[in-house]
Amino acid sequence: MAAVAQKVFRFEGYTLDLTRRSLRAGDCVVELRPKSFDVLAYLVERAGRPAGKDEIIQAVWPDVTVTEESLTRCVSDIRLALDDSAQRIVKTLPRRGYVLAAPVDGPGDSAISPAAPTEPLAPPPQDDRPAIAVLAFANVSADPGEQYFSDGITDDIITELSRFSSLIVIARNSSFQYKGRSVDVRRIGQELGVGYVLEGSIRRDGERLRLTAQLIDAPSGAHRWAERYDRHLTDVFAVQDEIARTIAVLVAAHVDKAELNRALIKPPASLQAYDCYLRGVSSVDAFYAASFYAAYNIDHLRDARRWFEQAIAIDPRHARAYAALAASYQPTYVYRFEDDEDFFNPATLERMRTLALRAIELDPRLPDGHNSFGNILTFQGQHDASMAAYERALALNPNQVPWRFAAALVYAGQHERAIEVARACMRLDPFYPPHAPGWLGFAYFMLERYSEALPPLLESTSRAPGWQAGHLFLAATYARLGEIDRARAVVAEMLRLIPEYTIGSPPQRLNLYKRPEDAEHFFGALRLAGLPE
Repeated sequence: MAAVAQKVFRFEGYTLDLTRRSLRAGDCVVELRPKSFDVLAYLVERAGRPAGKDEIIQAVWPDVTVTEESLTRCVSDIRLALDDSAQRIVKTLPRRGYVLAAPVDGPGDSAISPAAPTEPLAPPPQDDRPAIAVLAFANVSADPGEQYFSDGITDDIITELSRFSSLIVIARNSSFQYKGRSVDVRRIGQELGVGYVLEGSIRRDGERLRLTAQLIDAPSGAHRWAERYDRHLTDVFAVQDEIARTIAVLVAAHVDKAELNRALIKPPASLQAYDCYLRGVSSVDAFYAASFYAAYNIDHLRDARRWFEQAIAIDPRHARAYAALAASYQPTYVYRFEDDEDFFNPATLERMRTLALRAIELDPRLPDGHNSFGNILTFQGQHDASMAAYERALALNPNQVPWRFAAALVYAGQHERAIEVARACMRLDPFYPPHAPGWLGFAYFMLERYSEALPPLLESTSRAPGWQAGHLFLAATYARLGEIDRARAVVAEMLRLIPEYTIGSPPQRLNLYKRPEDAEHFFGALRLAGLPE
């Protein structure tokens, strides 16, 4: 970045000194990583002019091959440093790049005014990062009931690998589809679109643990690496770190030391608490798989909460248990269950917020807490803060893209970005949950691209016949397409299942949308479809 020397720029109360490579707010130094500083310098020098992602990457990393995730993390760092969660200063241009939108005083006090971002930019490049799927490690213990423990360790390995932005790591939901099945690894590679597969087994015998793992080249079926670990159970966390680090170095040797260190999230102090946490995760999985789309039985969810609460009682600094407990209240807050008092209850929302903030306080590098907090902020109508929380989680783990982020973006009125996020979720999880195409279709609906909205919404409702929101999205889309009979048929089926359902019950549902025109667009369509007030 030698070309930016001998220049000082001022904007929005900040001073960017390119000679001294410093950013200041008044007399206070604002810390930025070197590459984040370079990205900010590039945008400030070109204030008002859209800069494409490829253009920025070429300027900031001229001799290194990096992906868009590196740039995304830098932009996230910049926004955190500038307190720019609302994107007043650095704006995202969907599918294009970024622009420094604030007025800038350049060298010699010459003002640089922001211009309208009208220049066409090249489409983003295809993601050519190596992709890996981690299959559910087989439980070869004498007790079949130990499967939850094998699943939990597999999940942790997926999480640790996902922190390396140089890899595409397939989501647990997809890779676990092959659990207990004998499937040729070459077929798995084709179905998941990956070049590498990690598989293994776990034997738990008293206080001893034996873990075997092998990395396989999916197209050829050839073994690239294999190892066996014999450890005391108190060392299980070191085993997880060792496996994640070894595989990452093998598949992506260019991951630098700082990113490697960031990948290591320290485990809870108590193995017993960790065991309770894994049992809670297992109960949550059972809730979504067996009950959520059918009878809405919440017994599994209540079991999960008890396990998470027990984990916290044993280890009050168990960040993941706090984040998971916060997330466990979301379904009962949004949907009315029999004999449940959480439904749009402000006290429930406040409890979720307290739990999520505690998770962030205990471990700011854990994406789960930021994702839970972003979800809560959406329900509280704090859309800008919600976006900042989700973006922070994405910067911490670029391969963990929750479908709830797409939902939050729709509520915030950022429909193009919602489409990007939903598609990213579906790319990283080929067996994605039905919510992902549901919110993808609803984002298209909000952009009045009704024909494009219909296929993902039909997929979503066919896979999740009990998901109320998906049917509402579909009915609204049919209504805007002029297919009123089909729209009313969808509403009639919903009212048969839930006779008391109306547009305005509860009133909080009407206030989720940041932009009044979005709410009117949607609820007006539901009126056309025959949903009562």
